[in-house]
Amino acid sequence: MTDTAPPVPSLWSGFIGIVRRDILLAWKRPGDVLNPLFFFAMVSTLFPLALGPSSEQLGSIGPGVIWVAALLAALLSLNSLFVSDFEDGSLDQLLLSPQPLTVLALGKAIGHWIVSGLPLVVISPLIAISFHMPDQSIKVMAVTLFFGTLSLSLFGSIGAALTVGLHRGTALLSLLILPLAMPVLIFGARTVSLSTSDDAVSAGIYFLAAYCMLALTLAPFATAAALRISNE
Repeated sequence: MTDTAPPVPSLWSGFIGIVRRDILLAWKRPGDVLNPLFFFAMVSTLFPLALGPSSEQLGSIGPGVIWVAALLAALLSLNSLFVSDFEDGSLDQLLLSPQPLTVLALGKAIGHWIVSGLPLVVISPLIAISFHMPDQSIKVMAVTLFFGTLSLSLFGSIGAALTVGLHRGTALLSLLILPLAMPVLIFGARTVSLSTSDDAVSAGIYFLAAYCMLALTLAPFATAAALRISNE
């Protein structure tokens, strides 16, 4: 009678398992979720208070302010993507898992986006109202932030993996991610600005969607390689 190895879970099961784990951990540490959200809301709402109630002025700067605040909030939460796993030894288990590391890295990035990026997309219409943005621009804002925050979580996972073992790696992480985040910021803010004047916005949305697909394709492999390098 021979012992048989336990069956390896499917790729989908491994992906869903890592996403569910990160969501449950975030639920037990609500501060990790609320801090970027409060930062985003605070930075965005301070501008209308400082500039006054002029709807024309607020409408012109609103897209840029909201996008910059969303970018900074996303960077604020990226540093904790792999830190807790590194400290409690879970990262070693991920590296030794029979599941492909690329699938687990993708699950970590998607879990981070659900916890940190999706809430920014959800509350962005409320922030846009304070800038007197038209309804069409609010819809475009939500769509662009959807693709933009997902891209930032995916590309940000690469920088988080490279700096996971470094003390005070937040500044280095920001320097690594900002070049990849600049196209998202430029096209996202510009697309929303065009929508306020009823100009065509499809090109900007298509670019952000294509950029997001590029991140989905390349980021998991780069993150997996960065995790192996950081663990050596």
